Amino acid sequence: MKQLFLSQHLVRIVIAFLLLAAVGLETTQVAKATGSTSISTPYITVTVNPDGAYTIVSTTPAWTFGGNIGHSLSNINVQTGNDHIGSYQEIVCNYNDGNGSSRGAGIRTYNAKPIVVFTDSYLSNTPNKSPFPRLSTYPGTPYHLTYSGIFAQATFTNFGFDSPWLYFDARGNTFALSPASDFMVASTTKARDGSISSGITSVITTLPTGFAHKTFLVIGQGFSNIEQMWGRAMTDLQGKVRPANDADPTLNQLGYWTDNGASYYYKFDPSLGYAGTLLAVNKSFKQQGIPLGYMQLDSWWYPKGSSDTWQGNGQSRGGIYTYTAAPALFPNGLSAFQQQLGLPLITHSRWIDTSSPYRSQYKMSGNVSIDPAFWNTIASYLQNGSAIMYEQDWLDSHAVTATNLTDPNLFLGDMARSMAANGLTVQYCSGAPRHFLQSSMYNNLTNIRVSHDRFDSTRWDSFLYASQLASVLGVWPWSDVFMSTETDNLLLSTLSAGIVGVGDPIGAESKTNLFQTIRGDGVIVKPDVPIVPVDAMYVQDAQALNMPMVASTYTDFGGGMRPTYVFAYARGTNKKASFTPASLGIARDVFVYKYFTRSGTIVPAGHTFSDTVGSGSYYIVAPIGPSGIAFLGDAGKFVSLGKKRISQLSDTGSVQATITFAKGETSLTMYGYSPTRPGVTASLGTVGSVTYNSSTGLFSYPVSPGANGFATVTMRRA
Repeated sequence: MKQLFLSQHLVRIVIAFLLLAAVGLETTQVAKATGSTSISTPYITVTVNPDGAYTIVSTTPAWTFGGNIGHSLSNINVQTGNDHIGSYQEIVCNYNDGNGSSRGAGIRTYNAKPIVVFTDSYLSNTPNKSPFPRLSTYPGTPYHLTYSGIFAQATFTNFGFDSPWLYFDARGNTFALSPASDFMVASTTKARDGSISSGITSVITTLPTGFAHKTFLVIGQGFSNIEQMWGRAMTDLQGKVRPANDADPTLNQLGYWTDNGASYYYKFDPSLGYAGTLLAVNKSFKQQGIPLGYMQLDSWWYPKGSSDTWQGNGQSRGGIYTYTAAPALFPNGLSAFQQQLGLPLITHSRWIDTSSPYRSQYKMSGNVSIDPAFWNTIASYLQNGSAIMYEQDWLDSHAVTATNLTDPNLFLGDMARSMAANGLTVQYCSGAPRHFLQSSMYNNLTNIRVSHDRFDSTRWDSFLYASQLASVLGVWPWSDVFMSTETDNLLLSTLSAGIVGVGDPIGAESKTNLFQTIRGDGVIVKPDVPIVPVDAMYVQDAQALNMPMVASTYTDFGGGMRPTYVFAYARGTNKKASFTPASLGIARDVFVYKYFTRSGTIVPAGHTFSDTVGSGSYYIVAPIGPSGIAFLGDAGKFVSLGKKRISQLSDTGSVQATITFAKGETSLTMYGYSPTRPGVTASLGTVGSVTYNSSTGLFSYPVSPGANGFATVTMRRA
């Protein structure tokens, strides 16, 4: 009986517990249905109310964003998970949008980053009228930047519909809003009431069942920091593997270009023919001892238009007739020419002409093909011709599909996949901001043009700002062609950390200039990242102050050893440019070396360096480490501490550097600053006598490689 009593008692306890649990569960469900639901991280707090209102509150800066879906929400839940960006929390819900359509919404925030992802889901076919998010509340910052039109030109006054929108204040507090998917048809708009919406272009009137669009919101301090965080989130979310700045010969070595502005764009030496002229170009470079890594063939190389000829004038030449070498120029075909040339090729491409036989052979959309068979045929042909990169031009005007949810991705996706399968990389040319964003989709899309045809000083501003957009998205900027005699253009293109290509006439190459960019084997000695405007420029240019441009890039060896390269130029009557070590990411004293005047000065940490600049002034800013020495690297190179020359650098009381020599290089000159004559020894290779100028503190010495092509040197103050 006692055992029976205990068993009954236990049953009663279990039943009571289950009832309490059920009550508790019911209470929780009611709380979700009648009260707000919140998620919080150290950076962001998101709150969603059942009536459709939502807020996003950031910690640093203390900013509030908000909007209202405008309909009652159901099935409000919190989910957790991980994606390529990191671990996250997400509030998800459903609602009816008033048009008889079912919708879903999600607001995701990350536990370790101040990033928000909005998801706008369509559970039934829905009119494209009310995108989510629509932010009616957001910080009233004084400045904004977007990109617009061909080559993604930066604008501080207008709003590019297919661009990230970046709002910021004078202290660098910044937020970025942009599409996180569907880049080719995404559209960000600002209504008359000031609210900002992110969604799909209104040209597409209906969004189908199962479609979902994503939007990024990134909030924090430091303009460049936030734009870089946004760009990294873009490539992480898409799963892109960012290419290194030496990923293929086009990025790693000097090249020769024949595009608009080059010496042999639709013209050649009549006595040599087109192919003969290009063979003579390569021969001339070889005779001067200047190695070329590849040659680019522009739109002249294939037949175009209804006349099926390579000739013509400008846009009137028409689109591609067939994407094969023009028989009048290459009677034996592309592969035979390439074998004569002995260099890999970059090949340019337009849109498909209305008279082209491709129109009936392959599936088309607009002026381009969305047929995988077309792209496989083209890529196979290029591989057989030893092409290593495919350049798609006219992206913002003629090489476009119909505007819908599928065709743009088929066009660009099949292009990338087919080229990758045949070992080719891809370059976008004449792209709009949406093409920059689309680059985050494809691993083999390695570079993108960032300025108009024929690089010169009128392009510099737009080149620098668009390089920032390319850089944060993990794609290398290409300045476009110039002549090797143009020192500033060559320098800036080298500082882009991307492609460097010239278009000199035969025999006019400047070996002296080019060897400030390349090693003896043609490898470019470049910085780690593209040169872009320093943060202060964004505030100054947003105010249209017409101050000199100051832009920078760097080589980062870790341990506080981050030499920086600064290019500055006047853009009006004010010619005084300035920067601090901290603004360049250096937290110690520096030695600022004026490259063209071969002079320098010490700038203590926390102090400002100022100089009067003209059409182009260049500075190498070297940290002064514990040794008291500022090592400046290879005296013969623009990027004197680039890792293709100085592969390792440290300062722990003495400076240690590993120097890489190209095959055939027997001696180089290293230089730097020291308050007293330094002693230099080599544990690998050999060093000569140190020359020291006691009035300037500048020193130099010759160094030769060891048997393996390297030298390792140690520099100490005597």
